[in-house]
Amino acid sequence: MSPALSPSAFHFLRPEWLWLALPSALVVFLLLRRDDPVRPFRGMVAPHLLPHLLVGVRRGFSIQPVHLLALFLGVATLALAGPTWQREAPPFAQDKAALVIALDLSRSMDAIDVQPSRLERAKQKLRDLLALRAGARSALVVYAGTAHTVLPLTDDGKILETYLEALATGLMPVHGKDAPAALALAESLLAKETVPGTILFVTDGIPKEQAAAFAAWKKAGRTQLVVLGIGTSEGGPIREGKGFASEGGRRVVARLDREGLLELGRQTGALVATATLDDRDVTRIQKGIETHIESAGRKDERARYRDFGWFAAPLLALAAGLWFRRGFTLRWAAVLACCWLSPAASEGADFHFADLWATRDQQGRRHFERGDFKRAAELFRDPMWKGAACYRAGDYACAVDAFASVDSPAAWYDLGNAYARQGELKLALAAYDKALASRPDWSDAKANRDRVASRIPRPKPDDEEQEAADPNQKPDEVKFDAQGKKGKRGQVDVKHLTDEQIDQIWLRGVQTSPADFLRQKFAVQATQARRGAERKPAAAASPPAAPATGATP
Repeated sequence: MSPALSPSAFHFLRPEWLWLALPSALVVFLLLRRDDPVRPFRGMVAPHLLPHLLVGVRRGFSIQPVHLLALFLGVATLALAGPTWQREAPPFAQDKAALVIALDLSRSMDAIDVQPSRLERAKQKLRDLLALRAGARSALVVYAGTAHTVLPLTDDGKILETYLEALATGLMPVHGKDAPAALALAESLLAKETVPGTILFVTDGIPKEQAAAFAAWKKAGRTQLVVLGIGTSEGGPIREGKGFASEGGRRVVARLDREGLLELGRQTGALVATATLDDRDVTRIQKGIETHIESAGRKDERARYRDFGWFAAPLLALAAGLWFRRGFTLRWAAVLACCWLSPAASEGADFHFADLWATRDQQGRRHFERGDFKRAAELFRDPMWKGAACYRAGDYACAVDAFASVDSPAAWYDLGNAYARQGELKLALAAYDKALASRPDWSDAKANRDRVASRIPRPKPDDEEQEAADPNQKPDEVKFDAQGKKGKRGQVDVKHLTDEQIDQIWLRGVQTSPADFLRQKFAVQATQARRGAERKPAAAASPPAAPATGATP
Protein backbone atom coordinates (compact mmCIF):
# COMPACT_ATOMS: atom_id res chain seq x y z
CA MET A 1 0.00 0.00 0.00
CA SER A 2 1.42 3.38 -1.00
CA PRO A 3 1.63 6.01 1.72
CA ALA A 4 -0.72 8.99 1.58
CA LEU A 5 0.39 12.14 -0.19
CA SER A 6 2.16 14.42 2.28
CA PRO A 7 2.26 18.17 1.43
CA SER A 8 5.67 18.48 3.07
CA ALA A 9 7.13 15.61 1.02
CA PHE A 10 5.73 16.72 -2.34
CA HIS A 11 8.28 18.32 -4.64
CA PHE A 12 9.62 18.14 -8.19
CA LEU A 13 12.71 16.18 -9.17
CA ARG A 14 13.40 18.46 -12.15
CA PRO A 15 11.85 21.82 -11.26
CA GLU A 16 13.71 23.60 -14.09
CA TRP A 17 11.21 22.08 -16.53
CA LEU A 18 8.47 24.23 -14.97
CA TRP A 19 9.88 27.16 -16.95
CA LEU A 20 8.30 25.45 -19.97
CA ALA A 21 4.95 26.74 -18.68
CA LEU A 22 5.83 30.27 -19.87
CA PRO A 23 6.27 29.51 -23.60
CA SER A 24 3.34 27.07 -23.40
CA ALA A 25 1.10 29.81 -22.02
CA LEU A 26 2.34 32.18 -24.73
CA VAL A 27 1.50 29.65 -27.48
CA VAL A 28 -2.01 29.12 -26.10
CA PHE A 29 -2.55 32.88 -25.80
CA LEU A 30 -1.49 33.51 -29.41
CA LEU A 31 -3.74 30.72 -30.69
CA LEU A 32 -6.73 32.05 -28.75
CA ARG A 33 -6.04 35.54 -30.06
CA ARG A 34 -5.75 34.31 -33.64
CA ASP A 35 -9.00 32.32 -33.52
CA ASP A 36 -11.04 35.12 -31.88
CA PRO A 37 -13.77 35.98 -34.43
CA VAL A 38 -14.45 39.36 -32.84
CA ARG A 39 -10.89 40.69 -32.92
CA PRO A 40 -10.77 41.71 -36.68
CA PHE A 41 -13.87 43.92 -36.32
CA ARG A 42 -12.88 45.75 -33.19
CA GLY A 43 -12.31 49.41 -33.95
CA MET A 44 -14.44 49.17 -37.07
CA VAL A 45 -17.84 48.52 -35.50
CA ALA A 46 -19.27 50.00 -32.34
CA PRO A 47 -18.84 47.61 -29.42
CA HIS A 48 -22.56 47.65 -28.53
CA LEU A 49 -23.52 46.71 -32.13
CA LEU A 50 -20.80 44.15 -32.83
CA PRO A 51 -22.45 41.15 -31.05
CA HIS A 52 -25.63 41.63 -33.09
CA LEU A 53 -23.85 41.83 -36.45
CA LEU A 54 -21.80 38.63 -36.19
CA VAL A 55 -23.39 35.52 -37.74
CA GLY A 56 -22.33 31.92 -36.95
CA VAL A 57 -20.39 32.80 -33.82
CA ARG A 58 -20.82 30.18 -31.09
CA ARG A 59 -22.44 31.36 -27.91
CA GLY A 60 -21.13 30.04 -24.58
CA PHE A 61 -18.16 27.81 -23.93
CA SER A 62 -17.19 24.82 -26.08
CA ILE A 63 -14.11 22.65 -26.13
CA GLN A 64 -11.77 23.67 -28.91
CA PRO A 65 -8.49 22.17 -30.09
CA VAL A 66 -6.61 24.98 -28.38
CA HIS A 67 -8.05 23.89 -25.03
CA LEU A 68 -6.78 20.35 -25.55
CA LEU A 69 -3.40 21.78 -26.53
CA ALA A 70 -3.32 23.81 -23.30
CA LEU A 71 -4.19 20.70 -21.27
CA PHE A 72 -1.55 18.66 -23.09
CA LEU A 73 1.20 21.21 -22.55
CA GLY A 74 0.26 21.74 -18.91
CA VAL A 75 0.24 18.06 -18.04
CA ALA A 76 3.42 17.43 -20.06
CA THR A 77 5.19 20.24 -18.21
CA LEU A 78 4.25 18.78 -14.83
CA ALA A 79 5.27 15.30 -15.92
CA LEU A 80 8.66 16.48 -17.18
CA ALA A 81 9.25 18.30 -13.88
CA GLY A 82 9.01 14.92 -12.11
CA PRO A 83 6.43 15.23 -9.31
CA THR A 84 7.21 12.98 -6.35
CA TRP A 85 6.35 12.44 -2.71
CA GLN A 86 7.69 8.95 -2.07
CA ARG A 87 11.12 7.30 -1.89
CA GLU A 88 12.12 4.16 -3.74
CA ALA A 89 13.34 1.05 -1.95
CA PRO A 90 16.99 0.17 -2.75
CA PRO A 91 17.36 -2.46 -5.49
CA PHE A 92 18.93 -5.02 -3.10
CA ALA A 93 16.67 -4.24 -0.12
CA GLN A 94 14.98 -7.65 -0.21
CA ASP A 95 18.34 -9.43 -0.37
CA LYS A 96 19.69 -7.54 2.65
CA ALA A 97 16.53 -7.84 4.75
CA ALA A 98 17.28 -9.99 7.79
CA LEU A 99 14.75 -12.36 9.34
CA VAL A 100 15.05 -13.87 12.82
CA ILE A 101 12.80 -16.87 13.42
CA ALA A 102 11.76 -17.46 17.05
CA LEU A 103 10.42 -21.01 17.26
CA ASP A 104 8.42 -22.08 20.30
CA LEU A 105 9.76 -25.38 21.75
CA SER A 106 7.50 -25.54 24.79
CA ARG A 107 5.71 -28.80 25.57
CA SER A 108 2.43 -27.63 24.00
CA MET A 109 4.10 -27.72 20.57
CA ASP A 110 3.95 -31.54 20.76
CA ALA A 111 0.14 -31.40 20.55
CA ILE A 112 -1.29 -33.44 17.67
CA ASP A 113 -4.36 -31.36 16.78
CA VAL A 114 -2.49 -30.75 13.50
CA GLN A 115 -0.71 -33.70 11.98
CA PRO A 116 1.84 -35.00 12.63
CA SER A 117 2.30 -32.42 15.42
CA ARG A 118 2.41 -28.67 15.88
CA LEU A 119 6.21 -28.65 15.91
CA GLU A 120 6.52 -30.72 12.74
CA ARG A 121 3.96 -28.52 10.99
CA ALA A 122 5.93 -25.46 12.10
CA LYS A 123 9.12 -26.96 10.64
CA GLN A 124 7.33 -27.59 7.35
CA LYS A 125 6.12 -23.98 7.19
CA LEU A 126 9.58 -22.66 7.98
CA ARG A 127 11.11 -24.79 5.22
CA ASP A 128 8.59 -23.32 2.77
CA LEU A 129 9.40 -19.80 3.96
CA LEU A 130 13.15 -20.35 3.64
CA ALA A 131 12.59 -21.58 0.09
CA LEU A 132 10.80 -18.31 -0.73
CA ARG A 133 13.70 -16.38 0.82
CA ALA A 134 16.45 -18.22 -1.05
CA GLY A 135 19.65 -16.18 -0.83
CA ALA A 136 18.36 -13.93 1.98
CA ARG A 137 19.81 -13.98 5.49
CA SER A 138 17.91 -15.65 8.30
CA ALA A 139 18.62 -16.59 11.91
CA LEU A 140 17.01 -19.18 14.17
CA VAL A 141 16.15 -18.74 17.86
CA VAL A 142 14.28 -21.26 20.03
CA TYR A 143 12.65 -20.73 23.39
CA ALA A 144 10.67 -22.39 26.15
CA GLY A 145 11.52 -21.42 29.75
CA THR A 146 14.79 -20.02 28.36
CA ALA A 147 15.77 -18.62 24.95
CA HIS A 148 18.77 -19.76 22.90
CA THR A 149 20.35 -18.96 19.55
CA VAL A 150 20.54 -21.97 17.24
CA LEU A 151 22.14 -20.14 14.30
CA PRO A 152 23.02 -16.46 13.81
CA LEU A 153 22.17 -14.65 10.57
CA THR A 154 23.24 -16.70 7.57
CA ASP A 155 22.29 -17.06 3.92
CA ASP A 156 23.06 -20.80 3.93
CA GLY A 157 19.61 -22.35 3.74
CA LYS A 158 20.94 -25.92 3.90
CA ILE A 159 22.54 -25.54 7.32
CA LEU A 160 19.38 -23.86 8.60
CA GLU A 161 17.31 -26.80 7.46
CA THR A 162 19.79 -29.24 9.03
CA TYR A 163 19.45 -27.68 12.48
CA LEU A 164 15.73 -27.10 12.03
CA GLU A 165 15.21 -30.82 11.44
CA ALA A 166 17.04 -31.67 14.69
CA LEU A 167 14.88 -29.45 16.94
CA ALA A 168 12.60 -31.05 19.51
CA THR A 169 10.90 -29.90 22.69
CA GLY A 170 13.06 -32.29 24.73
CA LEU A 171 16.17 -30.24 23.94
CA MET A 172 15.09 -27.35 26.16
CA PRO A 173 16.61 -27.34 29.66
CA VAL A 174 13.75 -25.41 31.31
CA HIS A 175 10.01 -25.80 30.69
CA GLY A 176 7.84 -22.73 30.15
CA LYS A 177 7.06 -20.14 27.48
CA ASP A 178 9.30 -17.09 27.96
CA ALA A 179 8.51 -15.21 24.74
CA PRO A 180 9.99 -11.84 25.92
CA ALA A 181 13.38 -13.53 26.39
CA ALA A 182 13.23 -14.79 22.81
CA LEU A 183 12.21 -11.30 21.66
CA ALA A 184 15.22 -9.70 23.37
CA LEU A 185 17.57 -12.33 21.95
CA ALA A 186 16.20 -11.89 18.44
CA GLU A 187 16.51 -8.11 18.70
CA SER A 188 20.15 -8.45 19.73
CA LEU A 189 20.83 -10.38 16.50
CA LEU A 190 19.37 -7.48 14.49
CA ALA A 191 21.03 -4.69 16.47
CA LYS A 192 23.86 -4.08 13.98
CA GLU A 193 21.74 -4.38 10.82
CA THR A 194 21.57 -1.32 8.59
CA VAL A 195 18.30 -2.47 6.96
CA PRO A 196 15.24 -2.91 9.21
CA GLY A 197 14.62 -6.58 9.88
CA THR A 198 11.72 -8.80 10.88
CA ILE A 199 11.18 -11.12 13.85
CA LEU A 200 8.88 -14.07 13.16
CA PHE A 201 7.37 -15.89 16.14
CA VAL A 202 6.11 -19.40 15.35
CA THR A 203 4.06 -20.43 18.36
CA ASP A 204 0.69 -21.66 19.60
CA GLY A 205 0.24 -18.74 21.96
CA ILE A 206 1.85 -15.92 23.92
CA PRO A 207 0.62 -15.40 27.51
CA LYS A 208 -1.38 -12.22 28.03
CA GLU A 209 0.89 -11.02 30.83
CA GLN A 210 3.77 -10.93 28.33
CA ALA A 211 1.96 -8.70 25.82
CA ALA A 212 3.05 -5.55 27.70
CA ALA A 213 6.72 -6.40 27.07
CA PHE A 214 6.02 -6.70 23.35
CA ALA A 215 4.13 -3.38 23.28
CA ALA A 216 6.99 -1.58 25.06
CA TRP A 217 9.53 -3.12 22.66
CA LYS A 218 7.54 -2.03 19.61
CA LYS A 219 7.52 1.62 20.71
CA ALA A 220 11.31 1.66 21.03
CA GLY A 221 12.32 -0.16 17.83
CA ARG A 222 11.86 -0.21 14.07
CA THR A 223 11.84 -4.00 13.71
CA GLN A 224 8.70 -5.61 12.32
CA LEU A 225 6.95 -8.32 14.33
CA VAL A 226 5.17 -11.21 12.60
CA VAL A 227 3.40 -14.10 14.35
CA LEU A 228 2.45 -17.44 12.80
CA GLY A 229 -0.01 -19.35 14.98
CA ILE A 230 0.21 -23.16 14.88
CA GLY A 231 -2.68 -25.28 16.12
CA THR A 232 -6.47 -25.22 16.38
CA SER A 233 -8.88 -23.59 18.80
CA GLU A 234 -10.28 -27.03 19.71
CA GLY A 235 -6.79 -28.19 20.68
CA GLY A 236 -5.34 -31.66 20.97
CA PRO A 237 -3.48 -33.94 23.40
CA ILE A 238 0.24 -33.45 23.97
CA ARG A 239 2.37 -36.37 22.88
CA GLU A 240 4.84 -37.47 25.55
CA GLY A 241 7.11 -40.39 24.69
CA LYS A 242 4.94 -43.26 23.45
CA GLY A 243 1.84 -41.89 25.17
CA PHE A 244 0.30 -38.55 26.05
CA ALA A 245 0.85 -36.04 28.86
CA SER A 246 -1.69 -36.26 31.68
CA GLU A 247 -2.53 -34.51 34.94
CA GLY A 248 -4.77 -36.07 37.56
CA GLY A 249 -5.48 -39.01 35.30
CA ARG A 250 -6.70 -36.84 32.45
CA ARG A 251 -4.95 -36.01 29.21
CA VAL A 252 -3.58 -32.50 28.91
CA VAL A 253 -5.18 -30.70 25.97
CA ALA A 254 -3.35 -27.70 24.46
CA ARG A 255 -5.36 -25.13 22.50
CA LEU A 256 -4.27 -22.39 20.12
CA ASP A 257 -4.57 -19.04 21.89
CA ARG A 258 -6.08 -17.31 18.86
CA GLU A 259 -7.62 -14.44 20.80
CA GLY A 260 -4.37 -13.76 22.66
CA LEU A 261 -2.39 -13.61 19.42
CA LEU A 262 -4.91 -11.25 17.82
CA GLU A 263 -4.81 -9.02 20.89
CA LEU A 264 -1.02 -8.98 20.64
CA GLY A 265 -1.37 -7.90 17.01
CA ARG A 266 -3.71 -5.05 18.00
CA GLN A 267 -1.33 -3.79 20.69
CA THR A 268 1.86 -4.00 18.63
CA GLY A 269 0.65 -3.69 15.03
CA ALA A 270 2.13 -7.13 14.32
CA LEU A 271 1.10 -9.17 11.31
CA VAL A 272 -0.68 -12.23 12.75
CA ALA A 273 -1.34 -15.26 10.54
CA THR A 274 -2.51 -18.78 11.29
CA ALA A 275 -1.18 -21.89 9.60
CA THR A 276 -3.14 -23.06 6.56
CA LEU A 277 -3.11 -26.35 4.67
CA ASP A 278 -1.64 -24.65 1.59
CA ASP A 279 1.12 -22.04 1.27
CA ARG A 280 -1.09 -18.97 1.65
CA ASP A 281 0.24 -18.32 5.15
CA VAL A 282 3.94 -18.30 4.25
CA THR A 283 3.22 -16.29 1.09
CA ARG A 284 1.41 -13.69 3.18
CA ILE A 285 4.29 -13.56 5.65
CA GLN A 286 6.87 -13.13 2.88
CA LYS A 287 4.82 -10.33 1.28
CA GLY A 288 4.54 -8.66 4.68
CA ILE A 289 8.32 -8.79 5.07
CA GLU A 290 8.87 -7.30 1.60
CA THR A 291 6.27 -4.56 2.21
CA HIS A 292 7.98 -3.63 5.47
CA ILE A 293 11.36 -3.39 3.75
CA GLU A 294 9.95 -1.25 0.93
CA SER A 295 8.21 1.05 3.41
CA ALA A 296 11.37 1.42 5.49
CA GLY A 297 13.41 2.02 2.34
CA ARG A 298 11.15 4.90 1.34
CA LYS A 299 11.72 6.50 4.74
CA ASP A 300 15.49 6.20 4.35
CA GLU A 301 16.95 9.66 3.77
CA ARG A 302 19.60 8.15 1.51
CA ALA A 303 17.06 6.51 -0.83
CA ARG A 304 16.19 8.18 -4.13
CA TYR A 305 12.72 9.55 -4.82
CA ARG A 306 10.31 7.80 -7.15
CA ASP A 307 9.37 9.64 -10.33
CA PHE A 308 5.57 9.79 -10.75
CA GLY A 309 5.68 11.84 -13.95
CA TRP A 310 5.16 8.78 -16.13
CA PHE A 311 1.66 8.31 -14.68
CA ALA A 312 0.58 11.24 -16.88
CA ALA A 313 1.16 9.16 -20.01
CA PRO A 314 -2.47 7.87 -20.30
CA LEU A 315 -3.90 11.39 -20.01
CA LEU A 316 -1.46 12.71 -22.61
CA ALA A 317 -2.36 9.85 -24.96
CA LEU A 318 -6.08 10.62 -24.53
CA ALA A 319 -5.57 14.30 -25.30
CA ALA A 320 -3.48 13.48 -28.37
CA GLY A 321 -6.10 11.01 -29.61
CA LEU A 322 -8.91 13.58 -29.43
CA TRP A 323 -7.06 15.80 -31.92
CA PHE A 324 -8.02 13.36 -34.65
CA ARG A 325 -11.74 13.84 -34.11
CA ARG A 326 -13.74 15.04 -37.10
CA GLY A 327 -13.67 18.80 -37.24
CA PHE A 328 -10.49 19.11 -35.24
CA THR A 329 -7.18 20.23 -36.68
CA LEU A 330 -3.99 18.42 -35.78
CA ARG A 331 -1.67 20.79 -34.01
CA TRP A 332 1.70 20.13 -35.54
CA ALA A 333 3.31 22.33 -32.95
CA ALA A 334 2.34 19.82 -30.26
CA VAL A 335 3.77 16.95 -32.29
CA LEU A 336 7.05 18.82 -32.70
CA ALA A 337 7.07 19.65 -29.00
CA CYS A 338 6.50 15.97 -28.15
CA CYS A 339 9.41 14.91 -30.35
CA TRP A 340 11.59 17.67 -28.92
CA LEU A 341 10.78 16.74 -25.32
CA SER A 342 11.20 12.97 -25.77
CA PRO A 343 14.30 11.62 -24.01
CA ALA A 344 15.22 9.47 -27.02
CA ALA A 345 15.42 12.48 -29.33
CA SER A 346 17.51 14.48 -26.86
CA GLU A 347 19.91 11.61 -26.27
CA GLY A 348 20.20 10.66 -29.91
CA ALA A 349 19.33 7.04 -29.07
CA ASP A 350 17.25 4.61 -31.07
CA PHE A 351 13.64 5.65 -30.76
CA HIS A 352 10.84 3.44 -29.39
CA PHE A 353 7.17 4.27 -29.00
CA ALA A 354 7.44 3.83 -25.23
CA ASP A 355 10.01 6.63 -25.16
CA LEU A 356 7.14 9.09 -25.70
CA TRP A 357 5.68 8.23 -22.31
CA ALA A 358 8.54 7.07 -20.08
CA THR A 359 12.29 7.47 -19.77
CA ARG A 360 14.57 4.50 -20.30
CA ASP A 361 15.10 4.26 -16.52
CA GLN A 362 11.34 4.17 -15.97
CA GLN A 363 10.91 1.47 -18.60
CA GLY A 364 13.78 -0.48 -17.08
CA ARG A 365 12.21 -0.22 -13.63
CA ARG A 366 8.97 -1.73 -14.96
CA HIS A 367 10.83 -4.69 -16.50
CA PHE A 368 12.90 -5.01 -13.29
CA GLU A 369 9.77 -5.30 -11.14
CA ARG A 370 8.39 -7.93 -13.54
CA GLY A 371 11.54 -10.02 -13.17
CA ASP A 372 12.80 -9.43 -16.74
CA PHE A 373 16.26 -8.38 -15.55
CA LYS A 374 17.99 -8.89 -18.90
CA ARG A 375 15.68 -6.43 -20.68
CA ALA A 376 15.86 -4.05 -17.71
CA ALA A 377 19.66 -4.02 -17.95
CA GLU A 378 19.40 -3.02 -21.62
CA LEU A 379 17.09 -0.11 -20.82
CA PHE A 380 18.58 1.34 -17.64
CA ARG A 381 20.78 4.42 -17.98
CA ASP A 382 21.33 4.88 -14.24
CA PRO A 383 24.52 2.87 -13.51
CA MET A 384 23.40 1.61 -10.09
CA TRP A 385 20.08 0.29 -11.41
CA LYS A 386 21.79 -1.08 -14.51
CA GLY A 387 24.30 -2.90 -12.32
CA ALA A 388 21.50 -4.27 -10.14
CA ALA A 389 19.65 -5.60 -13.20
CA CYS A 390 22.83 -7.17 -14.62
CA TYR A 391 23.56 -8.76 -11.23
CA ARG A 392 20.07 -10.24 -11.00
CA ALA A 393 20.34 -11.49 -14.60
CA GLY A 394 23.60 -13.28 -13.78
CA ASP A 395 25.69 -11.08 -16.09
CA TYR A 396 28.32 -10.22 -13.49
CA ALA A 397 30.75 -8.71 -16.03
CA CYS A 398 28.07 -6.17 -16.99
CA ALA A 399 27.41 -5.51 -13.29
CA VAL A 400 31.11 -4.88 -12.68
CA ASP A 401 31.24 -2.35 -15.54
CA ALA A 402 28.17 -0.52 -14.22
CA PHE A 403 29.15 -0.37 -10.55
CA ALA A 404 32.73 0.60 -11.37
CA SER A 405 31.50 3.85 -12.95
CA VAL A 406 30.15 5.17 -9.61
CA ASP A 407 32.30 6.26 -6.68
CA SER A 408 30.15 5.68 -3.59
CA PRO A 409 30.15 3.20 -0.68
CA ALA A 410 27.08 1.43 -2.06
CA ALA A 411 28.69 1.11 -5.50
CA TRP A 412 31.91 -0.31 -4.05
CA TYR A 413 29.92 -2.77 -1.95
CA ASP A 414 27.88 -3.97 -4.94
CA LEU A 415 31.06 -4.09 -7.02
CA GLY A 416 32.60 -6.38 -4.42
CA ASN A 417 29.55 -8.67 -4.63
CA ALA A 418 29.82 -8.82 -8.43
CA TYR A 419 33.57 -9.57 -8.28
CA ALA A 420 32.93 -12.31 -5.71
CA ARG A 421 30.33 -13.90 -7.99
CA GLN A 422 32.90 -13.90 -10.80
CA GLY A 423 35.48 -15.57 -8.56
CA GLU A 424 37.73 -12.49 -8.50
CA LEU A 425 38.20 -12.72 -4.75
CA LYS A 426 41.15 -10.33 -4.43
CA LEU A 427 39.35 -7.64 -6.44
CA ALA A 428 36.23 -8.21 -4.32
CA LEU A 429 38.31 -7.79 -1.16
CA ALA A 430 39.68 -4.47 -2.44
CA ALA A 431 36.16 -3.24 -3.30
CA TYR A 432 34.85 -4.10 0.17
CA ASP A 433 37.80 -2.24 1.70
CA LYS A 434 36.87 0.87 -0.32
CA ALA A 435 33.27 0.64 0.91
CA LEU A 436 34.38 0.20 4.54
CA ALA A 437 36.76 3.14 4.25
CA SER A 438 33.74 5.43 3.85
CA ARG A 439 31.35 3.48 6.11
CA PRO A 440 33.42 1.65 8.76
CA ASP A 441 30.35 0.38 10.65
CA TRP A 442 28.72 -1.32 7.65
CA SER A 443 27.99 -4.81 9.00
CA ASP A 444 26.99 -6.29 5.63
CA ALA A 445 30.25 -5.18 4.01
CA LYS A 446 32.27 -6.53 6.95
CA ALA A 447 30.52 -9.89 6.81
CA ASN A 448 31.01 -10.25 3.05
CA ARG A 449 34.63 -9.16 3.30
CA ASP A 450 35.37 -11.74 5.99
CA ARG A 451 33.65 -14.44 3.96
CA VAL A 452 35.67 -13.60 0.84
CA ALA A 453 38.93 -13.28 2.78
CA SER A 454 38.44 -16.74 4.26
CA ARG A 455 38.22 -18.23 0.77
CA ILE A 456 41.47 -16.70 -0.52
CA PRO A 457 44.21 -19.35 -0.25
CA ARG A 458 47.15 -18.24 1.85
CA PRO A 459 50.68 -18.76 0.50
CA LYS A 460 52.49 -21.62 2.20
CA PRO A 461 55.86 -21.07 3.90
CA ASP A 462 58.96 -22.45 2.19
CA ASP A 463 59.21 -25.40 4.56
CA GLU A 464 55.63 -26.43 3.72
CA GLU A 465 56.04 -26.39 -0.03
CA GLN A 466 57.09 -30.01 -0.09
CA GLU A 467 55.09 -32.52 -1.97
CA ALA A 468 51.88 -33.40 -0.10
CA ALA A 469 51.50 -36.96 1.13
CA ASP A 470 49.04 -39.30 -0.50
CA PRO A 471 45.72 -38.97 1.42
CA ASN A 472 45.02 -42.68 0.87
CA GLN A 473 48.32 -43.78 2.44
CA LYS A 474 47.88 -46.38 5.23
CA PRO A 475 48.70 -45.17 8.78
CA ASP A 476 51.75 -46.62 10.46
CA GLU A 477 49.89 -47.30 13.70
CA VAL A 478 46.32 -47.08 15.07
CA LYS A 479 45.88 -46.78 18.87
CA PHE A 480 42.62 -46.66 20.78
CA ASP A 481 41.52 -46.66 24.41
CA ALA A 482 37.95 -47.78 24.96
CA GLN A 483 38.07 -47.31 28.79
CA GLY A 484 39.92 -44.06 29.16
CA LYS A 485 42.59 -44.03 31.85
CA LYS A 486 41.38 -47.36 33.26
CA GLY A 487 42.23 -49.37 30.17
CA LYS A 488 45.49 -50.53 28.71
CA ARG A 489 47.05 -49.17 25.60
CA GLY A 490 47.00 -51.61 22.74
CA GLN A 491 48.11 -51.71 19.14
CA VAL A 492 46.34 -52.96 16.09
CA ASP A 493 48.10 -54.24 13.05
CA VAL A 494 46.57 -52.28 10.20
CA LYS A 495 47.50 -54.99 7.77
CA HIS A 496 44.61 -57.06 9.14
CA LEU A 497 42.05 -54.17 8.97
CA THR A 498 40.04 -53.27 5.92
CA ASP A 499 39.35 -49.65 4.86
CA GLU A 500 35.79 -50.01 6.13
CA GLN A 501 36.98 -51.10 9.59
CA ILE A 502 39.40 -48.16 9.77
CA ASP A 503 36.54 -45.81 8.85
CA GLN A 504 34.39 -47.28 11.61
CA ILE A 505 37.15 -46.66 14.18
CA TRP A 506 37.33 -43.01 13.08
CA LEU A 507 33.56 -42.57 13.06
CA ARG A 508 33.25 -43.69 16.69
CA GLY A 509 34.64 -40.30 17.70
CA VAL A 510 32.13 -38.40 15.57
CA GLN A 511 28.83 -39.54 17.00
CA THR A 512 27.48 -36.20 18.22
CA SER A 513 24.34 -35.30 16.25
CA PRO A 514 23.01 -31.71 15.91
CA ALA A 515 20.35 -32.56 18.50
CA ASP A 516 22.97 -33.73 21.04
CA PHE A 517 25.07 -30.66 20.37
CA LEU A 518 22.12 -28.31 20.83
CA ARG A 519 20.99 -30.08 24.02
CA GLN A 520 24.44 -29.65 25.57
CA LYS A 521 24.72 -26.08 24.37
CA PHE A 522 21.32 -25.06 25.76
CA ALA A 523 22.04 -26.73 29.09
CA VAL A 524 25.36 -24.91 29.48
CA GLN A 525 23.80 -21.57 28.57
CA ALA A 526 20.93 -22.09 31.02
CA THR A 527 23.37 -22.95 33.80
CA GLN A 528 25.51 -19.89 33.10
CA ALA A 529 22.43 -17.64 33.07
CA ARG A 530 21.22 -19.08 36.38
CA ARG A 531 24.60 -18.59 38.03
CA GLY A 532 24.78 -15.04 36.72
CA ALA A 533 21.37 -14.28 38.18
CA GLU A 534 22.44 -15.72 41.56
CA ARG A 535 25.60 -13.61 41.68
CA LYS A 536 23.80 -10.31 41.14
CA PRO A 537 21.80 -10.26 44.43
CA ALA A 538 24.89 -11.46 46.37
CA ALA A 539 27.00 -8.67 44.91
CA ALA A 540 24.34 -6.12 45.74
CA ALA A 541 24.11 -7.30 49.37
CA SER A 542 27.86 -7.26 50.09
CA PRO A 543 29.17 -4.12 51.90
CA PRO A 544 31.51 -1.78 50.04
CA ALA A 545 35.21 -2.45 50.54
CA ALA A 546 37.22 -0.07 52.74
CA PRO A 547 39.63 2.31 50.99
CA ALA A 548 43.16 0.99 50.63
CA THR A 549 44.58 3.98 52.54
CA GLY A 550 42.38 3.37 55.55
CA ALA A 551 40.86 6.85 55.23
CA THR A 552 37.17 7.29 55.94
CA PRO A 553 34.93 9.23 53.56
